[in-house]
Amino acid sequence: MSAINTDQLTVKFGDFTAVDRVSLSVEPGEIYGFLGPNGSGKTTLIKALCGLIKPAAGSGEVLGFDCARDADQIRERVGYMSQNFSLYQDLTVSENIDFYAGIYGLRGEHLRKRKADAIAMTHLDPYLDRRAGRLSGGWKQRLALACAFIHQPGLLFLDEPTAGIDPVARRDLWDLLFQLSGEGVTFFVTTHYMDEAERCGRVGYIYLSRLIANGPPEELKRIPAVSPPGTRRLEIVTNSTSSALAAIKRQPYAISATIFGQSIHLLMDRSISTERVEADLRKEGFESLQTREINPSLEDVFVTLTDSLKEERLD
Repeated sequence: MSAINTDQLTVKFGDFTAVDRVSLSVEPGEIYGFLGPNGSGKTTLIKALCGLIKPAAGSGEVLGFDCARDADQIRERVGYMSQNFSLYQDLTVSENIDFYAGIYGLRGEHLRKRKADAIAMTHLDPYLDRRAGRLSGGWKQRLALACAFIHQPGLLFLDEPTAGIDPVARRDLWDLLFQLSGEGVTFFVTTHYMDEAERCGRVGYIYLSRLIANGPPEELKRIPAVSPPGTRRLEIVTNSTSSALAAIKRQPYAISATIFGQSIHLLMDRSISTERVEADLRKEGFESLQTREINPSLEDVFVTLTDSLKEERLD
């Protein structure tokens, strides 16, 4: 049985369609990444899956329960960590955990054991008496995860859990997710970070309320539209990257080009040699050059699919 299964799930607010016929499944123990621009329907879908919003059409099941009919049973068995820190700033770490444990009906020895496990899992021991509002971003997220996990749910919805925290804290949090996933916990994670999406077993990409890509990252990179026949991708490292980008875009064989870090990623006509590209850049004054052929990234996938939909809407 899938942990999550939706079939043509649709959510509407009046005449506005926030989630449009989304069909996907998430397997037990999987980390499923869910990506899309702000306002595309990510949070709305999570709320529908948690039973907080009733679908206008289609169906959804979470842990075997129907999203429209069994909202209470679903909420008892899942954890939800919102994109904004939603715990009580004036309560201590320990008090926040106790409060959420009480919401889920934990008492006595069971409460003590679950609280000890949640604290050990998130390494919050040094901060138990500190007010939540005085924690750094990374430790706030650990506290939010501890509260979402206090009742030992089999499925956790994490809505942009690493937004606004530093790279070290991001990595630490993901290490924790991998640990829990290895123990059988299922994760549905929204994110804007491509490196996080690469870590997921499968990813879905929603745009303008429609799911336009769904599958393992490596499979999505092989979508024909991302690397059309007769093309290849080249990474170019040179001095003055911005100026080099403008120069390469002027070449007739350049289909698209953008900056990734300190390099340029170029989608180009396959019939043109690397030596030709280097020669053209040297003519423009770029002497220090390093080039290599590369595969598309997930960002390439999502940008390509988004652009194609934009063109369809213009037509």
